[in-house]
Amino acid sequence: MIDPILLLAFVPAALALNLTPGADMLFCLAQGLRGSARPAIAASAGISVGAMVHVTLAGLGLGALMEAVPWLFGAIRWIGAAYLLWLAWKTLTTPLTTGDLPPARPSRAFRDGMLVNLSNPKVILFILAFVPQFITPDAPVLPQFLVFGGVLSVGGFVINGLVGIFAGRIGKRIRRNSRAERGLRTLSAGIFGTLALRIGWEAARP
Repeated sequence: MIDPILLLAFVPAALALNLTPGADMLFCLAQGLRGSARPAIAASAGISVGAMVHVTLAGLGLGALMEAVPWLFGAIRWIGAAYLLWLAWKTLTTPLTTGDLPPARPSRAFRDGMLVNLSNPKVILFILAFVPQFITPDAPVLPQFLVFGGVLSVGGFVINGLVGIFAGRIGKRIRRNSRAERGLRTLSAGIFGTLALRIGWEAARP
């Protein structure tokens, strides 16, 4: 069992982290702008599932493998950067329809969100640095990681999902104007490209 007081102390800290803009939030923002609220929510769910995978790996101690094998850490980051660049190109070169845009498949948005999160190994290192501060050493470690990770994932799902819903409502109005539609595609592609460059920059740093 986790100390309720410790859990209450963890919740506001986790909320502050969820509210900090990052790659996951920007990805949901882009999904909402280029599609609608449904794929944005699905992307947020995929990100949360990816985060729980990281939490489980961290609880099992596999985070040490990332630190012990630097090339594996870098390879995963380069894969993530390449995938985001592909999304940027696809978004930039695929015109949206005027009028009402048929909603993107939530299943694909879920997959993309999960892949983007899983391709960011910094998540597992962050979890390893943050969550242990609230772990009780004389109790089983993995269940505690799962509980605290669940709080982070649920909070992230709600906040990122709300960002995507807001972006989806704005995007639906913008897509009815051809010039605004081109600007919308450029903005969404720019977000994906910026995320890719950010990950690539961090991967290239010694």
